[in-house]
Amino acid sequence: MDYEKILSPVVTAIPPSGIRKLFNVVNEMEDVVSLGVGEPDFNTPQSIKNAGIRSLELGYTHYTANAGIKELREEITVYLNRKYNLSYDSEDVFVTVGGSEAIDAALRTVVVPGDEVLIPEPSFVCYKPLTALAGGVPVPIVTKEEDNFRLTKQQLESAITPKTKALILPYPNNPTGAVMSKKDLEAIAEVIRGTNIIIISDEIYSELNYTPEGHTSIIEIEGMKERTILINGFSKTFAMTGWRLGYACGPKEIIQPMIKVHQFAIMSSPTTSQYAAVEALRSCDNEVNVMKNEYNMRRRLMLAGLRSMGLSCFEPLGAFYLFPNITKTGFSSDEFCERLLKEERVAVVSGNAFGVSGEGFIRCSYAYSVTNINKALERIGRFVKKYI
Repeated sequence: MDYEKILSPVVTAIPPSGIRKLFNVVNEMEDVVSLGVGEPDFNTPQSIKNAGIRSLELGYTHYTANAGIKELREEITVYLNRKYNLSYDSEDVFVTVGGSEAIDAALRTVVVPGDEVLIPEPSFVCYKPLTALAGGVPVPIVTKEEDNFRLTKQQLESAITPKTKALILPYPNNPTGAVMSKKDLEAIAEVIRGTNIIIISDEIYSELNYTPEGHTSIIEIEGMKERTILINGFSKTFAMTGWRLGYACGPKEIIQPMIKVHQFAIMSSPTTSQYAAVEALRSCDNEVNVMKNEYNMRRRLMLAGLRSMGLSCFEPLGAFYLFPNITKTGFSSDEFCERLLKEERVAVVSGNAFGVSGEGFIRCSYAYSVTNINKALERIGRFVKKYI
């Protein structure tokens, strides 16, 4: 059997995730302090777990409507209006298996072979592979440390061609922690307004914004709602990664075809998770604020620690990552990560896992306990002192 002739060349050309590659090694080592996985270390709030348990006891163990239970879709619209002054009907919303499925469905719905999808980088690892699987052409836009890793109007204008179909807008950003202010988004809107370019706005970290003004969605900008697919979910905000639940909102003309993709690929999202998510949206603001304040404290702790050891580090204002510049050590990003793991038993992620523009950086997550962070900083400091 010649498997090379059987497998899709698109799939075989996609490299494995640079995040997971490292952690296959980590799992086989002892005494490793990890700052690698972007997953809250908090437990899911008890009221959410209770709601999931109650749904099981009530026998809610069957398929739901493809778009998700109406109660949840309505609660999502209430939440978005309450938090960000966004106005949607329940028919503008559907529930997905995590935010990643929503991104996949969005790309498969709007992209045809040869379409270009603009992707600001460094950014989350799934955007380029999912674009390629949809037949599209990923077009990276390199954001820069001196611009606080924000997408600029000039960069966007330079990247647009007659083949441009969509722009992925990944803010707050993984891995840099960068955010886009309302003023920044208005500049982007000036470029997009009047075109047929669709925005896929990945706002999974919207609650984790540490600026005084808080998160702004590009949908708030005039003329953007009609051309934007909003992606969000429950993993990061509510510490519900294992519940696998996200959602997409947008114009009915796009959402209904996206539901068709979801219908044939997935059927419906986990029933228990949907009932638990209703509780999350209704009653967990206090728990979310507690987690956010804790992340903010850890953010400041880790930023001060990295800078004190001589590493240059942009101040992240969103998500739960730092993206320090490690070029002073003379190592490439991969070499730094491999040697740090071998010599000091600390796991971080190579910046180039998030695009070639991430070379010279590493991603450190502060979604870990203060004890772990302090232990990691001590070991990283020892390592860095040897080489700078």
